[in-house]
Order: sequence, then structure tokens, then C-alpha cells
Amino acid sequence: MSGLLFLIPVALFLGLIGLAGFLWTLRNGQYDDIDGASERILDDRYDDKPDV
Repeated sequence: MSGLLFLIPVALFLGLIGLAGFLWTLRNGQYDDIDGASERILDDRYDDKPDV
């Protein structure tokens, strides 16, 4: 029982840290360009081939 008195506040604190991190990424525009990576991989202008 005494273990729960320690673990429940720790779990709530870690959950709040995760929520704060998620809200921080939303505010900084982390999820604004959802389709960008899927379109960039098909673009031929940025190949990894060396210029010869």
C-alpha cells in the first residue's frame, strides 16, 4: 500500500510532463507539414547520387 502512495504521484507527474511536451510540439509547429516527408521522398531533385 505504501508503494502506491509513491507510484501514483510519480505516474501523474510523468504523464503531465508528457502532456506538456506534446503541447509544446503543437505550439512549435511540429505537425504542420504532414504530407511533406511523403512527397519529398518521391522528389528527384535531392538524390544521394554524387554529381559526376
